Order: sequence, then C-alpha cells, then structure tokens
Amino acid sequence: MSPFLQKLFKPTPKQIVTVVSGLPRSGTSMMMRMLEAGGIPPLTDELRESDKDNPKGYYEFERVKKLDEGDTDWVEEAQGKSVKVISALLKYLPTGYTYKLIFMRRKIEEILASQKQMLVRRGEPTDSVSDEELTELFRKHLAQIQAWIDGQPTVEVIYVSYNDVMENSLEQSQRINRFLGDTLDVENMTRVVDQALYRQRG
Repeated sequence: MSPFLQKLFKPTPKQIVTVVSGLPRSGTSMMMRMLEAGGIPPLTDELRESDKDNPKGYYEFERVKKLDEGDTDWVEEAQGKSVKVISALLKYLPTGYTYKLIFMRRKIEEILASQKQMLVRRGEPTDSVSDEELTELFRKHLAQIQAWIDGQPTVEVIYVSYNDVMENSLEQSQRINRFLGDTLDVENMTRVVDQALYRQRG
C-alpha cells in the first residue's frame, strides 16, 4: 500500500478503542484513572462502587463481562475512549476495530498479597489455592494472552509495569503518551498516581 493510502486509511484517535487489561490487582484501575486525567474519557457505568480495596473507583463497564456471550455492540461506543477488559476476555473483542492495548504487569507476589487482603476484607477464605499454584496459573495465563496478542493485526500493545509507574510515574506516563499519539496531558497523568495506595510492596 502506498504511503498516501496508508495515511488515508489510518484510524483517527476517535476510531481507536483504548483497552486497559492485566491480571486482577495489577493496577488497571490506576491506569484508567491516569488516562482519564490525561484526556481520554473512560467508558464506565459506575455500577461498582469504590471501596477500601479501590478507594478511587474501579472504572468498570458491566457489559464487558458478557463479551464471551457475544455482547459486543457497546464496543462502537468505546471508540475514542478507554475501557477496562479483564485479560481472560480480551480474545472475545470483536474484529473491525483498532485497539490500543495497555497491558498492566506487576510483581506476582504483590498481586497475591493484594488479592489476599481483598479476600480478608470480604471475609472469604485465603487458602483454597496455594501461592505456588496460583503463581503457576498466572504465568501460564499470561503466556497464553501474550501469544494471542502477538497474533492480532488490529491490536497494538504496550506493557506497563505497575511497579515502574510507582517508581517513576513521569517516565511511564511519557511512554504511554507516545504510544497513544502524543496527545495526553502527561502532568495530569502523573499527578493522579497515589503512592499511598501502593500497599503491598514486594
């Protein structure tokens, strides 16, 4: 395809769906908040209220949970916005859209500690599966997801470490800004990174 045609058919920011994903407790809500501060409106219904585990909100959209049931009409509304999709449901995103995927990573031991703390607050058992088993399950799942991402021509991905964001929020915000087309307010993005919420440090 000629450079002229490539430019002609290149999707505009309004046509792109920005997806935030990762394992549970890997910083996806924080990233949604950063993108909102940077200038990308979130697609959320605010049905899940904030709590002690996510005091600044979950940024969820309930219909995302039905992707595997074929509920995909809402994706058109997500163009030009950001939406949080759990990693297990990424493969159900419909074709016909251009996706910019921000995949959050975090030290496994911190994810496990954070999940345990959430279970404790809810009064649920924390020893149904050992840390070793969960770690192995997570690693296999992440490998499968990365293989799927690598095979998707309409999905462009950037991997962002929660730990790196906490260590240098400016540098990571600049990376994300470049990935999304250099249109975001980087200062605002760094401003919403709250060190007080980094409660399970590896």
